[in-house]
Amino acid sequence: MFTLIRLVTLASIAISLVDGKIVPPAAQGQPDANSQVDTTGATTDTDSIVSTASQVDQKAGANTDAPPDLPPNSTSITALDGTLVNTTVEAVATNTTNSRRSLNLAKRLTPGYEQVFAGTGTGPDDRDGSIEGTAYLTYTVVDNSTYSVDKCLEFCDRVDGCVFVNLYYEFNNPLLDFVFSEKSNLKCAAYADVHTAAEKTNRGGQQQEDPPAGLTYIQQSSGYAAKSLVDPDTPEGYELVFGPTNGANNAPGYMGFAFLDRYDVQACADLCNSRGADNQGGGCQYFNIWRAVVNGVPTTYTCSMYYLVADESTAVNFGQGDLHVTQSRGYRRNNVVVDGGFEGYNDCNDFCFTSGYASWKGLGSGVLDATIFHYVIYSHSGHGVGLLGSADASDDLPGTLTPSEPLQTVAGKTYSLQFFLNSDFSGPDLQADAFVEVRVNGNVLDTIHPGYSHWTFHQYTFTAQGNDVLEFHGGKAPAWNFIDDVNIFLA
Repeated sequence: MFTLIRLVTLASIAISLVDGKIVPPAAQGQPDANSQVDTTGATTDTDSIVSTASQVDQKAGANTDAPPDLPPNSTSITALDGTLVNTTVEAVATNTTNSRRSLNLAKRLTPGYEQVFAGTGTGPDDRDGSIEGTAYLTYTVVDNSTYSVDKCLEFCDRVDGCVFVNLYYEFNNPLLDFVFSEKSNLKCAAYADVHTAAEKTNRGGQQQEDPPAGLTYIQQSSGYAAKSLVDPDTPEGYELVFGPTNGANNAPGYMGFAFLDRYDVQACADLCNSRGADNQGGGCQYFNIWRAVVNGVPTTYTCSMYYLVADESTAVNFGQGDLHVTQSRGYRRNNVVVDGGFEGYNDCNDFCFTSGYASWKGLGSGVLDATIFHYVIYSHSGHGVGLLGSADASDDLPGTLTPSEPLQTVAGKTYSLQFFLNSDFSGPDLQADAFVEVRVNGNVLDTIHPGYSHWTFHQYTFTAQGNDVLEFHGGKAPAWNFIDDVNIFLA
């Protein structure tokens, strides 16, 4: 039964409606502010990517001074949003995954190699060169009593990500001859990308010991590539959308790019996961990784990030000038919230609302205390949006929006909850008392007091119990709160 105080409160709400100060959402009232946002954002900055690719140098090989059999270095970032850098993915993406990394362009499906080019220079005055190319991993030395191709290929089998080896003699390097325990000058360098004889640019020429000792030089430099390749592993929490193709995405929702020193799908996922949110579009939901080949030579590996999910229909950037796109793949982040944008509610062409449909339900002890609207004007993107607070201002009780079914989460995994919140419908004074509790399994992650504010991005992390229950609780008319674009990603 309503108390006298409650009746007085409801009467004051009704008076404000009669006076024309507020028309409630259920009556298709208009928000106090025009807070519509452009969620499409910028499209891919292809010019910046191509320009930066002409500046970056990612070529490497087996260093003259380095000992053999070192573990491959972590994947490095050589450029970030157009600025040349020298850092690791771990330094930029602090919450990197512990899952096995796909360090290679593609891993071998079956054993077997083919010769890409043969070595030259067998006479005392003949010279050759070793590979200086992208995606260098590590090197070993093999028995130099014979030209040990099989031993080099066996080494590639043992190195995660190796798809190509360069086998060559390096002369006049005393470290190989006398210091390193193997006492062999037949080097086997492993790469995570395939290279050609055009990249045999290391011709030696270092003075490794005092004259009259000669300069270092290379002979019999040959290259071998794996015959059979398959797609890299798909990162946990993602699914492959398309690829490989020879077209990169030119798509909206662009958030920036990084150049990687090798084709590392997991590294690109880590960068997407930790990318700072766009204030209009939210967190990264999609990435496109591709290899840039300039004049036939692999040059860099681009990781472009987006807050909107793209597909192959926008993979129309095939390159510019001497730069060509190869090995382009797109991956989308899996959202465990079904229809987080409320777009599945389609009971009208323009304006309608409901207390629940297949994907979401509104709960409350009053009248229409939590509802879902089909109305572009109220939404952050698309046409669907959730509302907290009595839609027709029948009461000032809070409501609860919750997915119709428990979330398909995995117990023990950490998840990132992301959503947009709007609190500007009734103007600064009446929105002052607005609040929203964010709950998972009944536990309050946060109580937001947004006051009078436009669409604002919010993000939280939680550890799943499995079949978790998400709730947004709050709103009290006329301090209405709109919720939209709810995502829960594996963190």
